Amino acid sequence: MDTIEITTDARGVATLTLNRPEKHNALSAPMMDELTAAAARLGADPAVRVVVLTGAGASFCAGGDLGWMQAQAATDAAGRAAEARRLAGMLAALDGLEKPLIGRVQGQAFGGGLGLMSVCDVAVGVTGARFGFTETRLGLIPATIGPYVVARMGGALARRVFASARLFDAGEAVGLNLLARAVAPEALDAAIEAEVTPYLACAPGAVAEAKALLRRLTPPPDAATVAMTVEALTRRWESPEAAEGIAAFFARTRPGWVR
Repeated sequence: MDTIEITTDARGVATLTLNRPEKHNALSAPMMDELTAAAARLGADPAVRVVVLTGAGASFCAGGDLGWMQAQAATDAAGRAAEARRLAGMLAALDGLEKPLIGRVQGQAFGGGLGLMSVCDVAVGVTGARFGFTETRLGLIPATIGPYVVARMGGALARRVFASARLFDAGEAVGLNLLARAVAPEALDAAIEAEVTPYLACAPGAVAEAKALLRRLTPPPDAATVAMTVEALTRRWESPEAAEGIAAFFARTRPGWVR
């Protein structure tokens, strides 16, 4: 795998690392495919008891790769829809992982990075990190991540930050329910270990069935909802605002709506 790394210790704790630090672990098409495949591989491996999702370098995940998003403006509607489904499929694969998924958020996260945090069973982040749903700043919307984000935050909390692209700190991320807690960087590994260790005393089959029961009690987005979010993102990629916003980002200029 070129964009992620998987290591597993003797206890069965697998660490799944986003490994594009030079791109702040932005979600490219290859990374999405590799994450989808990793979820299937880890879920099927009986030796794996817990999965820790983290990032290499300074950022957890900066969201969608800008080059990947820019390419959607140059393709046709079918191509755009296929890419939106790629993103939706990755999120669904991680959300449906039968093993506990612990988010080790060692740095900033934006856009799709918050979607990754939202499909974790619990996420712990570091003080000093910044977060934000930055899509609308580019003329886009947080569509395919939306069902998972709203399930994690609740509608009332999501209204505070979902559409404004406002950045917020780790303390506010805790209050918004995106993080379970925020700790100093030097305390992060101990905090993650505190989340991992209890599972190692539990029956693996019981943990898997408990997660399955939870999914039945709080159902994931159905096919119609996923299709709606794919269509919403596809439509946004086709908009003049998205073309202007992404072009302005690469040109280091301001789009016309900035006041």
